[in-house]
Amino acid sequence: MNKHAQATAYLHEMMTQWRHDFHAHPELGCEEQRTAATIAELLRGLDIEVHTGVGGTGVVGILKRGHGSRSIALRSDMDALAIVEENSFDYRSKSTGKMHACGHDGHMAMLLGAAQHLSNKGNFDGIVYFIFQPAEELGYGAKSMLADGLFKRFPADAVYGMHNMPSLPLGTLAIRPGPVMACEDHFEIIISGKGTHAALPHLGIDPILVGAEIVSALQSVVSRVLNTVDNAVISVTEFIADGTTNVLPTTVTLKGDTRSFTPAVQQQIEIAMGRIAHGICAAHGAGCNFTYSNEFISTINTRTEAAIAEEVARQIVGEERLILDCPPFMASEDFGEMLRIKPGCFLFIGNGTEDPESAGLHNPRYNFHDDNLTTGADFWVHLVESQLTAS
Repeated sequence: MNKHAQATAYLHEMMTQWRHDFHAHPELGCEEQRTAATIAELLRGLDIEVHTGVGGTGVVGILKRGHGSRSIALRSDMDALAIVEENSFDYRSKSTGKMHACGHDGHMAMLLGAAQHLSNKGNFDGIVYFIFQPAEELGYGAKSMLADGLFKRFPADAVYGMHNMPSLPLGTLAIRPGPVMACEDHFEIIISGKGTHAALPHLGIDPILVGAEIVSALQSVVSRVLNTVDNAVISVTEFIADGTTNVLPTTVTLKGDTRSFTPAVQQQIEIAMGRIAHGICAAHGAGCNFTYSNEFISTINTRTEAAIAEEVARQIVGEERLILDCPPFMASEDFGEMLRIKPGCFLFIGNGTEDPESAGLHNPRYNFHDDNLTTGADFWVHLVESQLTAS
């Protein structure tokens, strides 16, 4: 590490305390009342201008220094998941059935640490917006803040976000331009057949058989419809029938989701799925109702901002802990909504691959690694100072 690293090391104990408090008191999307109040109180204690209730429970802090008009936005998510925690450490969730199983507790603590350092010692000239966003896991927290005028009220030149990733070595930073996380689309196929006794299948139209054919045929979309260089996943996750042991059902419902990285591929998938579902149903004389909806858009980094983030990361972790060949992830993230409006970059900080604290995201034994707090906060600090250079 060079001279730029470890700027916030003196705040590590405080960030750890904040992180453990958030972890012990998780709140689901749109319910982040205590979380938002805690963040607002901490920011006000740093003489940072605070706006609450943005897009519901969102919080935005504004820190100005000097007379520069340039600005940058840094975003952290706040919400937890409806998961029963299986960890046994002292700061485990105190709310049964709720858990910070995605590391948003760590994301908040890192951004608060950066806010503390920038408020007390920051060497920059311009405006920093600290965005604490609700309901990321539900897919509409960013949309809600944008609908509430986020970038009209807080007109940042660019926006950056960071997420921990257990599949990457602890303390590494991974950055890539272009698509980094997939869109998520949901679909539902309702197959209308004709129920009958299981011993007399010729008297009915079996929607189970039709549904099974559709499930298999949908996999041909990725392998035979899309360009072989386009990544995509189609997953049927629910197969629901209204029959019983000795009765062929009248109706079968298939539900699931698809993942891809570009709007063009999204459209190809939707059209092909609809064609397959209607075609197979028609071949069997069954009715078909096909619906398709977009839940998350792709998270696509702009090239200039990805290059900026790369250079800052190189200063923080060094060349040996900078990952530039990280493949895009098929999981989704509503930060893509912000990148649709503003240039920016979404990067990953490795949460470890071997020790017990590195369980996967959304796992009941997951835990954000406290050793990452200084690295993440340092990245935010040096990103601000590199982009809002003091004269």
